Amino acid sequence: MKRPAWSRGLRSRQEPLDHAELARLLPAPGDPALPADRQLLLERHLMTQIQQQTGPSSPEFPAPPAGPRPRPVRRALLIGTPITAAALAVAIAVNVTGGSGGTDSDTANLSETAPVVPLEPGTTKTVSTVAEKASRAAETEKYPVPRQDQYIYVNSKVSYLSIDVNVDTDKTKTTVQKLHPREVWLSPDGLKGWLYEPGFQPEEGITLDGDVEGWSYNKVSKLPTATDALLERIYADTNGQSSRDQQAFDTISEMISEQIAPPKISAALYRAGAKIPGVVVVDHAKDAAGRAGIALARTDEQTGERTEWIFDKKTYEYLGSRGVQVKEVDGVKPGTVVERTAILDRRIVNEKKSRAVASGSST
Repeated sequence: MKRPAWSRGLRSRQEPLDHAELARLLPAPGDPALPADRQLLLERHLMTQIQQQTGPSSPEFPAPPAGPRPRPVRRALLIGTPITAAALAVAIAVNVTGGSGGTDSDTANLSETAPVVPLEPGTTKTVSTVAEKASRAAETEKYPVPRQDQYIYVNSKVSYLSIDVNVDTDKTKTTVQKLHPREVWLSPDGLKGWLYEPGFQPEEGITLDGDVEGWSYNKVSKLPTATDALLERIYADTNGQSSRDQQAFDTISEMISEQIAPPKISAALYRAGAKIPGVVVVDHAKDAAGRAGIALARTDEQTGERTEWIFDKKTYEYLGSRGVQVKEVDGVKPGTVVERTAILDRRIVNEKKSRAVASGSST
C-alpha cells in the first residue's frame, strides 16, 4: 500500500516543526532520561525520515546531502496524515534503549524478515486488456455516496517496512513487519479519522484528525473521468524528486488502496495507470491474504521495487497490492517481498470505530 503512506509519504500544510515542538511530540523518555545529545540525535533521525518523505527541511534540521534517493519507508498512515506524535511513531520505529541491535546497512538484512517469491517477468502485451477488464469491474461497484458526516471504513491485512533506530550506535535496521490487521476510518473531506492496528499502534487506536492535504474522497470524486485528462491531472501533481512516471503510478496506488471512489473514477484510474510508460502485467501474484490474482505493475528504477496492483483473475475486482524486489539495490535480493496488502472490506459507516453498514447514504 503506497501509501495511502498511506500514501507514499506524509503530507501536511503544517509548518516545519521547531526543536521545542518536536521534543514535545516525542514519546517521554524512560528513567533515567536520555542525555540532551542523544535526544537531539533521535530527533535528527526522525526528521531525516520525514524529510525523505515530505521534502522540506528546516534550519534546525537541514536536509541530508544530495545523493541517490534512499528507499522510501512504505509506512505512511494515510495520504494526508498530519505530522503528529502518532505519525512519527508510524513512520519509524525507534529503539531508545541503546545496545547493539543496529546494523551499518539500513536494508542489507531485509530478506531475513521478508518472504521471498519466484521472480516472474512482466509483459506489456496484455496491459490494455487487463486494465479494461479491471475498469469494467470497477464500474459495477455499488458503493453509496457518503454524506459529509459519515466515514469510509477499510479493513485490510498488511505488512510494511519498519525502521528501528539505535541512538547509542547511530545505526538503523529495516525489517518487514509480520502480517497483521489494519482498520481505517476516514471522513469524506479527509479531516477526521481513526486508525486501529493492534500490535503496531496503541491498543485503543489513534486519531487521524487534522487539517491536512491529500487524496480524500471529496478530492478524488472531483477528478475527470476521461483517461487522458485524468492522467494529465495526475502528472501535474508530480515533482522533481523522482521519475514522473513512477510518481504518477504511486499516486494512483494511493487512490485505490485505503479509499473509495465513484465507480467511473475508479475505472478511469485503472485505464490511466495502464498508459503510464513501464507498466506491465504479472500473470501470477498473491495479495496479503494469499488470494491469487493477476497484476498491473511498475518497477521503480531507483529502488528496484516492483509495485503490483492485484486483481481477481475471474472478476477483476481489486484485491490488494504487493511490493517485490526485481533487482538488487542496497543489498535487498530479487524476489524479496517488501510489502503486501489485502483489502478485506470497504463500506460507509455512520461513526468512527463503527463497523455497521451506514443507513441513509445517497447512491
